[in-house]
Amino acid sequence: MSHLPAIDCVLIGVNCSKTLGRCIDSLLASDYPSEKIRIYYVDGGSTDRSIEVARGYGSVALIALHPEYPTPGMGRNHGWKQGSSELVHFLDSDTILNPDWLKIAVKAMDDEQIGAVMGFRKEMHPEHSVYNWIGNIEWNGPIGESSCFGGDVLLKRKVLEKTGGYDELLVGGEDPELSRRIIRDGWKIVRLDALMTQHDLAMKTVRQYLARAFRSGYGFAAVRKREAEAGSDFWKYEFQKIAIKGGGFFICLIFSLLILLIYPSSAAITIALLTVTPGTALLLNPRIFKVNKFMRENKLNKKEARIYAWHCSLVVIPQLFGLIRFYAGLVTNNPLRNKRNALTTGLSISEI
Repeated sequence: MSHLPAIDCVLIGVNCSKTLGRCIDSLLASDYPSEKIRIYYVDGGSTDRSIEVARGYGSVALIALHPEYPTPGMGRNHGWKQGSSELVHFLDSDTILNPDWLKIAVKAMDDEQIGAVMGFRKEMHPEHSVYNWIGNIEWNGPIGESSCFGGDVLLKRKVLEKTGGYDELLVGGEDPELSRRIIRDGWKIVRLDALMTQHDLAMKTVRQYLARAFRSGYGFAAVRKREAEAGSDFWKYEFQKIAIKGGGFFICLIFSLLILLIYPSSAAITIALLTVTPGTALLLNPRIFKVNKFMRENKLNKKEARIYAWHCSLVVIPQLFGLIRFYAGLVTNNPLRNKRNALTTGLSISEI
C-alpha cells in the first residue's frame, strides 16, 4: 500500500454539526490506507457545534474562517492550500464517502491527461421528500468524459495550482466554473462507473426547493457570463431555456393581469386567458410531454415520470428570478452574497 499517493481530503461546511461527524467517520472507514489520508475541515463561520465536532477528531486539521460573506470556493481554496499532497479530494460535509471510492479514483488518475475524476452521488433518503427524490435523479450524468464536476471530486494538485483554484466570489456554480477553466487548460474530467458519495439534501419544504432553484438560476447566469466571455457555449442552452420559457410566461402573465385591471369585465377575462395561454404553452412544452422519455432514461414509472416532467417544466420560474437577480446585481454593483448566520450546509451553499 506504500505506493499509493497521499490525499488531502477537504471538507467544507457551515452549521453542519448534524452531518460533519458521519462525513469524517466515512473517511476514517475508507479502505484507503489511513496514513495516506489527511483531513482538513474548513468551517465557514458556524454558530452551532460544528467546530467542536471537528476538534473531537485528533486527525482532523481545523481551519476556522469568519468571513462576512462566506462562499464554497473560499472554503475549498483555504483547504487545498493548507495541504501539500499531490491529490486533493473535496467533499461537502453533508456527504458520506463510499469505502472503496478512493482506490478506484486514484487508479484512474494514472492517466496524465485526466485532471479530475468523480463518481456517482446518491441521496441517502430520496423517499423522505419529493425534493430529495428529484435531487437523486439530477446529481449524476453519463459515464466517461464530462463537461464539469460538482462539489465531490478528486483533483490533481498541479491542476489547482495552475488554474488558481475556485472563484471565491461565486455563491453558486463555483464547481462548473472551475471545471471549464481546467478543460481549457487541456485536462480531462472523467466520471467513473462507481459510487462516490451518499448525500443528505434534507429538503422538506417548497420554500427550500424554491430557494435552491433561485440559487441555481443565479449560478447559471454567473457562469454563463464568464463562459461567453471565454468564447464557450457551455450552459448557453440552459440559460436560454430559463430566459425564454420563464420570461415568455411572465410577459404573457403580466399582460393578462393588466387587461383585467384596466378593463374588468367578462370579456376581459376571456382575453386575459387567451393572452396567458401562449406563455403557459411555452413554459410547459415540450418537457411536460416527455413522460415516456423520462421513464426510459431515468428508469421511472409513469407516475414518477409525470412528477419529474412537472418539475422540469416549472423549475424555470424560480430560476428566472435568479437570472434577474444576477443581472440586477451587475447593474447596481450589489451581487448576491451569503449571510453567514443564515447558512446551513446542504441547503444554501450546495452545488448546482
